[in-house]
Amino acid sequence: MTDEPATGTGGGLVRLRVDVAYDGTGFAGWARQPDQRTVQEVLEDALAVALRLPRPVVAVTCAGRTDAGVHARGQVAHLDVPDAVLARLGAGSSSPWTEVLVRRLNGILGDDVRVRGCALAPAGFDARFSALWRRYAYRVCDGADRADPLRRGHVLAWARPLDLEAMNVAGSSLVGEHDFLAYCRSRTGASTVRELQQVWWERVADLAVLTVRADAFCHHMVRALTGALLSVGEGRRAPSWPAAVLAAARRDPAVRVVPAHGLTLEEVGYPVDAELGARALRTRRRRG
Repeated sequence: MTDEPATGTGGGLVRLRVDVAYDGTGFAGWARQPDQRTVQEVLEDALAVALRLPRPVVAVTCAGRTDAGVHARGQVAHLDVPDAVLARLGAGSSSPWTEVLVRRLNGILGDDVRVRGCALAPAGFDARFSALWRRYAYRVCDGADRADPLRRGHVLAWARPLDLEAMNVAGSSLVGEHDFLAYCRSRTGASTVRELQQVWWERVADLAVLTVRADAFCHHMVRALTGALLSVGEGRRAPSWPAAVLAAARRDPAVRVVPAHGLTLEEVGYPVDAELGARALRTRRRRG
């Protein structure tokens, strides 16, 4: 397989976009791992069955690899398949092949993964490299007496009340393009420079909800940022502290990486179709 989008037809490969939601509780993250249940594995296996392709099916590439326990409402993925496969899908059915494929996949997958839609990808589309931004939400119930046990798998229970105004002051100082090494688990040869576009806390019913949007995220970045802001919100740190940690450009043991279960990938943003390929090329060069 190539990283370049497939655009050929008539005996060639075509690229499919697949929109996916999942509850991350029962998964060891997105990426395939030996002897672990992962979202990529179950989705690829389901695609092999639904498309009647030999296993393993061609690799599925996602917009953002989520960690173990992290959820997604708006994950986006792509894969390249022979175009003859799509012709077989629509044969003998009054429904479009896209609907047939979605029904088949959701009939194969477990209840903690749902395919929201499938479509032919526009020319130049790459689920990972064409993305302009990823938006995550982290949900906190700041009051142990108000924590709903029915939401314990998706909301972090926090015993102390939080000052959202102080957290928003702290978060605003992190917006922009920076080296987020202080908030990442670094990987050899990988850049930790990211453009953080939005950091905002708000009350949604009885929850404190953090919205974080960036062009991309490093490993554990959202959870480390959340931990630093929670320290500000409960009054243990000044609003200036998260920016000071960022400027130090090294991991600070005082920054707590909060649990994964409060985090959800909500949405991935892409440019208009005509700009997808150019965006993917720019992103590859930058990451390289």
